[in-house]
Amino acid sequence: MSISPVRTGFAGWSRARSASGNGPAISLVGMAALAIHVMAGAGGNGVETGLGKQVAESTAVPKRAIEDRVATTGRDIVVGAYGGITFTHPSVVSITKPGVTDMTVKDFNWIGSPFKAPIYYGIRVQHWQPLSGFGGMVDFTHAKAIALASDTATFSGTRDGKAVEPKAQIGKVFRHLEFSHGHNMLTYNGLFRWPTLGALSGPFRPYVGLGGGITLPHTEIGFADKNTRTYEYQFAGFVAQILGGVEISLGAASMFVEYKFSYSPYEVPLSEEPRGFILFTDLWRQIKAWALSEAPTGGRLSTILATQHGNAGVLRRVGTLPSPAAR
Repeated sequence: MSISPVRTGFAGWSRARSASGNGPAISLVGMAALAIHVMAGAGGNGVETGLGKQVAESTAVPKRAIEDRVATTGRDIVVGAYGGITFTHPSVVSITKPGVTDMTVKDFNWIGSPFKAPIYYGIRVQHWQPLSGFGGMVDFTHAKAIALASDTATFSGTRDGKAVEPKAQIGKVFRHLEFSHGHNMLTYNGLFRWPTLGALSGPFRPYVGLGGGITLPHTEIGFADKNTRTYEYQFAGFVAQILGGVEISLGAASMFVEYKFSYSPYEVPLSEEPRGFILFTDLWRQIKAWALSEAPTGGRLSTILATQHGNAGVLRRVGTLPSPAAR
């Protein structure tokens, strides 16, 4: 019959304590011996027995659990880019200039031409909070919205003081009716992604988001019977968007597929400025006109661009700060 070293140590410590008055000192020695024995059994020679095995089993954390926790709770900085396709719903366009023009146009389509230059694209920077699935994202999307010249639209109201024809082709009234160098949107979005579930979820991480921001389209509007046109970047208003997708982990990098819906009420001044093609210069000109209360030469155009986006892209983690719980 084998005798446990722990049990033997306790017996010797009891006899020594009864035979000597040095109880406190012997107690410390006995406790130190017990601690050394436990540590040796837990990891000194790789063999775990007795109380050492029980302690090791109770404190061990599986490696997979640590990896999952770091992946889920790490404070990650991620950058990405994407492309895709869009569908912008038909909308009503209104053009007003007090005392001169009050015209509406409807029953025509917007096209996105995502693969024709300038192509549809987006860039984003994400930040994921520690100890939760919540994060934030700055998202810039360059889309397009172009009225089809061949579409027959419905017109109502007046233009230059005259009643408009009720039906006409877009191309016979407008030389340009488009936001083709950008139905541009800059937004900040709150995000939530589901935590990893080990082998059950594999590399897939679903996520959802909601956000808002500003629209900075390149407006190109001109009538067929005029030589002037508005051709410049502008601040057109605000945008709201929702999104959802699945991220597919590839280690430090990942791929994602995503659906996004954006809602953008536009109000743009028809400045009839033909040379605008530099964002900051164009915006500065618009700000000065606001400050001086200058009415735009051609009036104002308003519409709502409600757009569905199907995106696919790549993400790359550029910085990770593990949370305190994962260190």
